[in-house]
Amino acid sequence: MKKFLFVSLSVLFLGVLSASAIERDKVISKDKLPAAAQQFIAQHFANLKVSLVKEDNELLFKSYEVIFTDGSKVEFARDGEWKEVDCRKNVVPASLVPEQVKNYVNANYPSVNVVKVDRDRRDCEIRLSNGLELTFDKDFNIVDIDD
Repeated sequence: MKKFLFVSLSVLFLGVLSASAIERDKVISKDKLPAAAQQFIAQHFANLKVSLVKEDNELLFKSYEVIFTDGSKVEFARDGEWKEVDCRKNVVPASLVPEQVKNYVNANYPSVNVVKVDRDRRDCEIRLSNGLELTFDKDFNIVDIDD
C-alpha cells in the first residue's frame, strides 16, 4: 500500500511539473494581449516601441509582460489590468501614480521621480529614482521604506 501511494504521488507530482513547464512563457504578438492591456499601452506608452510581449501561464494564473526597447516594462493580469510598471531610469507616467502617493513623494522627496509602481489588492510599492522603495497600504498610508 505504501509503495502504491508513493508511486501515485510521484506520478501526480511529475504530471503537475510537466504541465506547468509545457507553455509557461510564450512570446506572443502585441495584438494577442487583452483589449485593456492594448488600450493601456496606447494611452500611456504610445511613444515607445514594443520589443517583446510574453504570456506567462502558471498553473492557475495567466499574466502578460510587455518590454519596450528603452528597457521599460509593464506586467498585466489575465484580464489586462496592469500590475506593475517599471520604467527603470525613466519616469513612470504621472497618471499611473495614485494622487496620495504623488503628494507624499512631492512633500518628502521633492527632487526625485517615481520609476516603478507595483500594485496589488493589499499594497502599492513605489521605487524612486534615488533608490528608495516606499510601501503604501491599500488606503495609501506609508507602511515601509527600504533603501
